Amino acid sequence: MKQVLQNPKTGEVRVVEVPPPTAQRGRLLIRTAASLISAGTERMTVELGQKSLLGKARERPDLVRQVIQKAKNEGLWQTVRAVQARLASSTALGYSAAGTVVAVGDDVTEFRVGDRVACAGAGFASHAEMLAVPKNLCARVPANVSFEQAAFGTLGAIALQGVRLAEPTLGEAVVVIGLGLLGQLTVQLLKANGCRVFGLDLEASKVALARSLGADDGAVINAETKRAVLDWSRGRGADAVLITAATSSNEPIEFAGEVARLRGRVVAVGLVGMNVPRKVYYEKELSLVVSRSYGPGRYDPEYEERGHDYPFAYVRWTEGRNLEAFLDLVAEGRIDLDPLITHRFKIEEAEAAYRLIAGERREPYLGILLQYDEARPIARRVEVTAARKAPTTRQVRVGLIGAGNYARTMLLPALQAAGMEFHAVATASGVSARDVAERYGFRYCVASADEILNDDQIDLVVVATRHDLHAELARRALECNRHIFVEKPLALDDEQLNGVVASAARSSAQLMVGFNRRFSPLARAAKEFFEARREPLSILYRVSAGRLPREHWTQDPREGGGRIIGEVCHFIDLMQFLTGALPVRVYAEEIETRNHEIVCEDSVFITIRFSDGSNGCIAYLSEGDRALPKERIEIFGQGRTFVLDDFRSARAYYRGRERKMRLRSQDKGQWEQAKALRAMLVEGRPAPITLAELEATTRATFRIRDALRWRRPMEL
Repeated sequence: MKQVLQNPKTGEVRVVEVPPPTAQRGRLLIRTAASLISAGTERMTVELGQKSLLGKARERPDLVRQVIQKAKNEGLWQTVRAVQARLASSTALGYSAAGTVVAVGDDVTEFRVGDRVACAGAGFASHAEMLAVPKNLCARVPANVSFEQAAFGTLGAIALQGVRLAEPTLGEAVVVIGLGLLGQLTVQLLKANGCRVFGLDLEASKVALARSLGADDGAVINAETKRAVLDWSRGRGADAVLITAATSSNEPIEFAGEVARLRGRVVAVGLVGMNVPRKVYYEKELSLVVSRSYGPGRYDPEYEERGHDYPFAYVRWTEGRNLEAFLDLVAEGRIDLDPLITHRFKIEEAEAAYRLIAGERREPYLGILLQYDEARPIARRVEVTAARKAPTTRQVRVGLIGAGNYARTMLLPALQAAGMEFHAVATASGVSARDVAERYGFRYCVASADEILNDDQIDLVVVATRHDLHAELARRALECNRHIFVEKPLALDDEQLNGVVASAARSSAQLMVGFNRRFSPLARAAKEFFEARREPLSILYRVSAGRLPREHWTQDPREGGGRIIGEVCHFIDLMQFLTGALPVRVYAEEIETRNHEIVCEDSVFITIRFSDGSNGCIAYLSEGDRALPKERIEIFGQGRTFVLDDFRSARAYYRGRERKMRLRSQDKGQWEQAKALRAMLVEGRPAPITLAELEATTRATFRIRDALRWRRPMEL
């Protein structure tokens, strides 16, 4: 399908063929009929993308600080690789569209195939022929509203939320600063609410348009504007001022304070300078509110992505219900959208539309619509590179499912360095599949995992999706007798794990999980240091994990499973490797706090007894400072001590002597793991991690959570 993407490194906007998305759980699959370019927001996005790296750094100093900290902790080379991967990931443009539902995912009962819908959301309602949009970000389109009109829905919801926050009452005098698309919609919504409206802009044509759409008066901003507003408001000042401009200037927020009445309301809807002048706001006792986009639910993953709606009786207006209300106003004829449409482009011509808003074409614009041919056939598979010649040596053809940040920055470079041949890639969105296919030379990209599992040319399936899909994809690959590499964790519960283990036992294919730390050169050095031991080991493993918000997908029980299952498995596997023994009993204690932002089980002490008598203690701590290197391991046994610091350096102690080791950069074993994986497949070597070890590590994480729940040690 065709989709509008921006290259974040160069800022170039182009129309690209990408695989269409699939109908995921909780989402609608929509065939797009029209989408609206939000000239203000999208122009700023494009302009930021076109800046140099220095310019981007000036705009986002917070990201610069993150990069510097990452370089300190993990080394320059890994940081450069991560930044390069980020800059190679295309940005999907657009967030307001309309079309027809062609499929619905699981857990969707509110919509049916054939429904006409408007949809919202950056990353969801993009400029693309097919969209997969969460159900709470969709609303049915009334029969007498066209797709072009419905494509204004998101902008209408944003304007409506700003009006709601202003709390206008019948007959109040309201000033709207900035008469772009958002401002023109705001003017009409205020008139529908029975207000008197005064519009302000820098362009006379936009003031005239606002008057034609119902504004009682208006003016071009100049030295006389304040007097004009006061005269219009009968000397009282505006009851409310809505700022719908898009500028870094502080003038709108200053001017709003000057024209508002005593104890008036100011609502900032657009992205403007926010250096609030205290004197005027204090003396008038003004109320200032910053409107957060479409309404309640915005930026809440539970609402937007997981489909958990707010109770109607307690939250009357949400993102979705604002979208619905705006469409109703259009259907009733209270909002006139036709005068706002200045340009229409076919999706194939979208690059010209972005040249227009970038100022390359000297002509005025307001509402810019992209049109789509709903009857055009859409291929599910996009060929990226030509078929290769038959290799002279045995190759391992890789089919990748999922291509998140870790896969792009660590996993794929390691597999490439090991000599793997990249054949096919599938991701849910299709955009990342195309990016990864182009960057790493995959032959084709798709959005459905089925195409990877059913391709007989693939030797190794690599799963790097979100955690909830790992077990099912691993089981299906094994049942097809296809070798499988799964990023951790292997499963989220005992039932999933039992299914994978049973399939692995029956299959002729090999299963491997991405427990990479045991392949680190320093971990191998620690193993060799204690090779001749006859006594148990005592291992202290401290992890400064850093806080993840409760709303993050890894914390969701169904999708991520939590951090004990999702990350602590790494540390259990390394202890297994060092002791050469399976875990047999676990116990854990978490912190207790009334602070709802803190996930208690993310700060936990875990003790593990192994079958050879060794003990392990994992201190997994999320409430420390991120400047502290993440991992430190201290190993004691038979008169020896080995200390490993964040896989960058180590010290070995024996007979009163210290031996130091230091690597050029952090090495957690990903490269050696990839080599071992290739050797397993090409040379027929045994799996470097046995099925029993994979099962024991994964099951130990389940029992740790049981220990927290039941407050007692748990046997495996």
